[in-house]
Formats: sequence, structure tokens, C-alpha cells
Amino acid sequence: MYPSYLEACQNGNLTRLAEKASRMLESCAICPRNCRVNRRKGEKGYCKTALLPRVCSYMAHHGEEPPISGERGSGTIFFTHCNMACAYCQNYEFSQLGGGREADFEELAGMMIELQKSGCHNINLVTPTHVMPQILKALEIAISKGLKIPLVYNTGGYELPEMIRLLEGIVDIYLPDMRYADEEMSLKYSAAPEYPKYNQASVKEMHRQVGIAECDDNGIIKRGVIIRHLVLPENISGTEKIMCFISKELSKEAYISLMSQYTPYYRANEFKELSRRITLPEYEDTIEIMHKYGLYNGWTQESGGLERFAGIHIKPS
Repeated sequence: MYPSYLEACQNGNLTRLAEKASRMLESCAICPRNCRVNRRKGEKGYCKTALLPRVCSYMAHHGEEPPISGERGSGTIFFTHCNMACAYCQNYEFSQLGGGREADFEELAGMMIELQKSGCHNINLVTPTHVMPQILKALEIAISKGLKIPLVYNTGGYELPEMIRLLEGIVDIYLPDMRYADEEMSLKYSAAPEYPKYNQASVKEMHRQVGIAECDDNGIIKRGVIIRHLVLPENISGTEKIMCFISKELSKEAYISLMSQYTPYYRANEFKELSRRITLPEYEDTIEIMHKYGLYNGWTQESGGLERFAGIHIKPS
């Protein structure tokens, strides 16, 4: 049955998972922050979110990777707040400053249905980590109203692998960042302790669940992982270690979105090394590193747009 959550709803697994995840909010440890506040009683931890999620906006998004946006757009829901604090966040107005409004579970489900009715290919959950239990509750309601397009779990990658494990049979498409290879960098620029450890373990679990990206005859992703890697100035992101991990621990066939659009937003100018765009040689170096580790599937972001630079099984002669 597709999407996978339809079977999970039919056999009762979705209800059980939603209840289990909801109880976890009583002493919240659903992300690496491990705040232990009672969000069901209105307490707030690092993510500044109590029981009800906050939503900044929802819309048909045409700027994601081609298999996600397609021709009709990706049904994107932007959640307010985040469990990271990236100094250069381009979405800082809602991820860091709290723009948006609270939405109850019925409202959130209604957004999903509205996006489906508008023709979107999927429901794209942006920054879902801190509101995953609430999403599961809303999903139950949305399914009862006819939701039948897949979920995209679009995350900054600061996840607990055991929480990702709960999503098996619910999420068909994972879109995680692999932002940093070194904890020193994740602490300095995103205030995220042990990011590489949690990130790698979680992406590995995502890959175990859904594997290499699979697309339909129209090029729209049905299932699988697409890994995003934002190239930062001065090799802050640690590209070589990340590509080595993907090649050796996941698959050389893994799909990678190599992102060149870094712009010094928010507090980036407080750091000299982050106060500029990346150079063309820096970006070209990352492509060479990918190829060095046998990685050829994915997209580059050159000339302001997304361009496919290789397809499955296309290797240099």
C-alpha cells in the first residue's frame, strides 16, 4: 500500500506510534537536546515549542530538487523554531525569531489536505524534528479526510536515530542535511553538540528504511533518501569526511544535492569566515571530492537553479 502510512493507519501502527510519541513530550527527549520539559503541560525547551506546533507558512514549493517539486510543486509546511541555531540560517525569521502562529492538529491536517487538493506531489515537512509527535497526530486526521500523497521528512539532520526508527512505515521520502563532519564546527556555527554522531547515525537509519531514491515514470520521487550538503566557505562543512561516509557507509548510488547557494544571512557576519559567498573553485572542489568517492548521482545548484549532473549508473568512461 502506498504511501506507507496508509497501511500503518489501517493496521493500527500509526495510532500506536502517535500515542507513544505524544507521551514522550511529557519529559521531552525526542531530539539530541534532551531538554526533559513537559511540553504537554505547556513547558518549553530549546525548541521554544510546547504542545501545539507553530507554522510559518504552507504552499506549493517549486524550488526543491526536481524529483520533489516536479511540475505541480511540493506541498511544503514550514514549521516555526528549530533544534539547531545556525548563525547563517536563511529561514531565521521563523526558525530563530519565531515568526508564525500556533496550529492545532485539525488545522495542520487541513493544511495537508489543502495542499493535496492543489495538486502537490507530496507533503514536505520542513524542520519537523521538534514537532514529530504532533505531525503524527495530524496525519491520522488527514488520512481520515483522504490524504494519499507521500510525506517528505525535510530535516536539518540533528536527529536521534531511535526517533527516526519510529517513522519506519510512515515516511517514504527523507531529505536530510549532512551539514558538518566535525563537532567543533557544529558547535561554533549551529550550537549543535555531537551533530556528526547523531547526524550520521540518523541518515544511516533513513537509508536502511527506504534506500536509494526511486522515481516514477515522470521523474517524481516515490521513495528513498536524497542527502543535502550545503557547501560552506573555508571547508567549514567538512565535505571530504561526509562524502567518504556516504560512499562507505551508505551507497555509491546515493543521491546527493550539492548546494552552492550559501549566503551570509542572519548572524553570519559575526564570523569573518562566514561573511562571504563560496567561490567557484570551492564548489568545484566539492564536486571533485564527490567523484573521488565514486558518487555521481544527484544535483548541483549552479546558475541559480538545480541541474542534474549525472543519473543512476552514469559513470565516467
